[in-house]
Amino acid sequence: MHQIIFDCERMKYINTGLYYFCLNLGRSLQQIMRQEKLSVYMPSHVPPMFGPSVPALPQHSLQKFFMPSVSQYQLWHCTFQSSNYLPRRNRKIKVLLTIHDLNFLYEDKTDRKKARYLSHLQENINRSDAIVCISEFTKSDVLTHCDVGNRAVHVIYNGTNGLPKPVLEEKSYHPAVPFLFNIGAITRKKNQHRILPLLQSNPSMELVLAGRHEDKAYANFIRKQASALNVDDRTHLVNEVTEGEKSWYYHNCQALVMPSLAEGFGLPITEAMSVGKPVFLSKHTAMTEIGKDLAFYFQDFDNMHDDFQSGMLHYQKAGSHIREAMKAHSATFNWEDAARKYLNVYRSLLG
Repeated sequence: MHQIIFDCERMKYINTGLYYFCLNLGRSLQQIMRQEKLSVYMPSHVPPMFGPSVPALPQHSLQKFFMPSVSQYQLWHCTFQSSNYLPRRNRKIKVLLTIHDLNFLYEDKTDRKKARYLSHLQENINRSDAIVCISEFTKSDVLTHCDVGNRAVHVIYNGTNGLPKPVLEEKSYHPAVPFLFNIGAITRKKNQHRILPLLQSNPSMELVLAGRHEDKAYANFIRKQASALNVDDRTHLVNEVTEGEKSWYYHNCQALVMPSLAEGFGLPITEAMSVGKPVFLSKHTAMTEIGKDLAFYFQDFDNMHDDFQSGMLHYQKAGSHIREAMKAHSATFNWEDAARKYLNVYRSLLG
């Protein structure tokens, strides 16, 4: 029986996209594996999420320099393209590398910093035996900016995260009026400050921005911009939210608004569509690939009001027809299907 280790190191950051990528894909793999034995590489402080039948190899930071013995495994699935944790010395272990995005290329970083990130990614590609990208856009970026040699490069879409029962807790922010929703790390590449003028032209709406303040200076910039536009009383940065809170905001928002500059996939797109909510996106990176013709797009950031108004009018006129189409589209992205495709890649490497 082949021994496979599934890297869950990034689960140390709870309520993030990578946390739920590891959790949902790992659980789905666990359900369908019959010829293979799955183990997880987990930070010791993270509660066990895969049950007693899945052995865990404890992860800690010193392993960046000295990895533990992993000779019992035949395949290492590295689930984060910039990981520092790979079996670099033991070349008998096959490595599958999942690449989510090359977003650093689209961020406001120096050329030197971009080159450093790209060099580290190339090192991980050099150690891998095959690559999975989470969108065709990411695959195109990888083939353009990296040397993959003769390695197979697969595209496997993420699944849509299931939404639990919507619930706001006592400490949760409860919008007083209809609201727009954005979820994701508060960082410049997400471009959240571009949403603020929509509050000026829609004085009966609030904005709820949910996500870890990855860039605290940018979070302060959003607050200052909101104050300058006189919409600070309707701009709410609620930081990280629980799954129940996230579900409530999706179910009750007027629309999801994502003017992001860089997305390797964009899970909020399919999450919002799963409950039939209209989705407004920029046309950058992978978002048109995931939203297709069921999302609404900002032609640029100077006429967002017109695009928003026409999109909402179309959504309201289409009624249940567009809502059901969005739900059906969201359902095509599912973790069970993703797990089957990953398992096929595992088996192609193990022979």
